[in-house]
Amino acid sequence: MLMSTTNSIEDKKIAGYLGIVTGESIIGANVFRDLFAGIRDIVGGRAQGYERALADARRLAMQDLEGAARELGADAVIGIDLDYEQVGQSGGMLMVSVNGTAVKLR
Repeated sequence: MLMSTTNSIEDKKIAGYLGIVTGESIIGANVFRDLFAGIRDIVGGRAQGYERALADARRLAMQDLEGAARELGADAVIGIDLDYEQVGQSGGMLMVSVNGTAVKLR
């Protein structure tokens, strides 16, 4: 499946627009990871726990998006937009939402 943030696929013609597709992923932040991320931030290091959680959430959301497009018989998803939000009562969860337009290519 071709996936793109652009509104077209180079060297491909769009035969039909099948509809908007979405994918979401919400991952809870681990208390210990939060503690160690804070310590690393103080000394100027990278918060690898957060980076891994963000990458996992993004991967899962993109898999959902692709699955929704496949159900519509799409060959590609164009105009993909990714959004990141902290959610939950204390902002202790990370949500990644992704949407785009499923298309059939010639």
